[in-house]
Amino acid sequence: MDRNTIVGLVLIGLVLTTFALFNQPSEEEMKAAKEKAQKERLKAEKKKKEADKKTNKEKEGSDTLEMAVNWTPKLDENDQFMKDSTTGSFIYVDTLGKDTLIPATSKMIPDSLRPKKKVVKGEIITLTTDKLIVDFDTKGGQIAQVKLKEFESFDNYVKKDGKIDPLVLFQRGDAKQGLTFPMGEKNVNTANELFSVKSQSEDRIVFELEKGDKGTIEYVYQLKDGAYDLDFDINIRGLGGQVTPKNVMYNWELAYRKTERLMSEQRRVSTVCFNYEDEGFSYLNEMTADDEEAEDDIDWVCYKQSYFSSFLRPEKAFDKSGSSFRVKTIKEGSKRDSSHVKDYISELNLNLKNVENANVSMNWFFGPNDYKVLTSYDQDYDQILNYGWGIFRWINIYFVQPLFNVLGSTGMAIGLVIFLLTLIIKSALMPIQWKMYTSSAKMRILKPEIEEIAAKYPNKEDSMKKQMETMSLYRESGASPMAGCVPMLIQMPILLAVFRFFPSTFGLRQQSFLWAEDLSSYDSIATLPFNIPVYGDHVSLFTLLMAVTTLIYTHINSSNMSAQQQPGMPNMKIIMYFFPIMMIFFFNNYSSGLSYYYFISTLMSIAIMLIIKKFFVDEEKIKAKMAARKAAAAAGGTKGGGKSKFQQRLEKMQEAQRQQMKNKKK
Repeated sequence: MDRNTIVGLVLIGLVLTTFALFNQPSEEEMKAAKEKAQKERLKAEKKKKEADKKTNKEKEGSDTLEMAVNWTPKLDENDQFMKDSTTGSFIYVDTLGKDTLIPATSKMIPDSLRPKKKVVKGEIITLTTDKLIVDFDTKGGQIAQVKLKEFESFDNYVKKDGKIDPLVLFQRGDAKQGLTFPMGEKNVNTANELFSVKSQSEDRIVFELEKGDKGTIEYVYQLKDGAYDLDFDINIRGLGGQVTPKNVMYNWELAYRKTERLMSEQRRVSTVCFNYEDEGFSYLNEMTADDEEAEDDIDWVCYKQSYFSSFLRPEKAFDKSGSSFRVKTIKEGSKRDSSHVKDYISELNLNLKNVENANVSMNWFFGPNDYKVLTSYDQDYDQILNYGWGIFRWINIYFVQPLFNVLGSTGMAIGLVIFLLTLIIKSALMPIQWKMYTSSAKMRILKPEIEEIAAKYPNKEDSMKKQMETMSLYRESGASPMAGCVPMLIQMPILLAVFRFFPSTFGLRQQSFLWAEDLSSYDSIATLPFNIPVYGDHVSLFTLLMAVTTLIYTHINSSNMSAQQQPGMPNMKIIMYFFPIMMIFFFNNYSSGLSYYYFISTLMSIAIMLIIKKFFVDEEKIKAKMAARKAAAAAGGTKGGGKSKFQQRLEKMQEAQRQQMKNKKK
């Protein structure tokens, strides 16, 4: 190989090397190529798996078909599928009579040959009293449905057909009650098991369930005429050594049916209530889903809705250990959203000491949230009525409720009862309103002078002087801005108490008056083709009348108020006029009985004010008396009195303020 050839080969090698270096892929390009190869590989594997799966499925289908033709499940004397005691697999027999064990989860078993779970179906047995129709289900030995003979739902009420269709509180599928406890490796719930009827009469039924080794569970229900309650006994025999007593719980689940006009209002006050042995009455949140672990032993549990409730009360308090309460809202848009109110769930510890020979006595109540009915049981059931707390509840229980009952016992229309109740309350408050009007008149007389003082001291640094001079004017004239506030504070508890009373009073339910079909619900003079947020899809006339009279009353009372003086401060007149407008939205879906009461009450307030002004209070005489008092004070008389302690303190503060200003100037 000559020199030129060697040089040529070297040059060619250098060119090729340089070309390779400049054209090799970058790190990013190498990574992308690697990912692409990986994707192609995974895609190929997926195709292979799908092909294998299809092949196996076809093979499995042929195997299943062959099995369906050649194999049959082995049945016992009760025609139930037999299992292998060791493996738990089901036993199938081929055409040669050979047993084959096949797991229940095997895909080789076609649906037609797969063991079916036995569905327990119970029989309905109905017992009635003069107040209740109770359906009992042999499945679970439980109360499946309750109807109240004396009442009906709003939908049936508005038919006006002259007959009462018993109100369905809940029906089969809405309720479940039963004992729950561990037994061996299983968790038992008697609500799912079939009881036998041991005995039955017109007002009594006994269910029995055989359990364990010669054990029995017995439910005894005893109904009563003239009452909304029934006695309930649980007798447990022969379960000693098989069940731990402290683990025996009573599970109670319920979903109420819609019974009132407006579902949202019915739900708004529906919840689980309970009475603790030491801590007293308590309840779960009414507006949202809520739950609570028991904090004390439990005297009774109540599933409350707007006008009807169910109570379960044990003779011996439920033990707090393991006991809990829960309320769940119905999912919006679900099938049950328009038919059921809420879901109520309770787990209650029966506080058993043994299960060899145990008895638990309880009492069920299914009835109206009527104050007279609830108090007749002497178990503090009336605590569930939302009459307010503290002084508001006392006013309702000891004043408004007795007065309402007395007027209602006369047989007059409930609308007239509310009118007379309002008249009595307003008459009782008339001296307070007279005091308020007198104070208002004095303030109205002083209004020009107060505005002069405000104009005299426009600067912020003169606020102390303005305050002192204003207080002197009040003292010398015998007027006080607080004189009108105190009477208002006295009657406010009554106004707030009544706000709680009417929506909670069963006596208003399905009572019509004028254009209102049901005073316990909203009245409507027009139905809108659309829904206005907060307001609703109807027009309540009582709400409009209440708002108009409130506006008039506000206008009359605002005449003595001064115009806005300080920049940035809210204008009280605007706020006072804004409130009645807000009431139109707030009360539109509320009880029309409540709106009617406030309308009549405000109307009477206006009338009383006009009567006081015309016949009892002479503003000219008040003005002359105030002028005489001021003159006596100016002349050094005793009517105006000396300087008050408050005024003396103001003068000292003013003097200190002046001294500080002088020191700053030095």
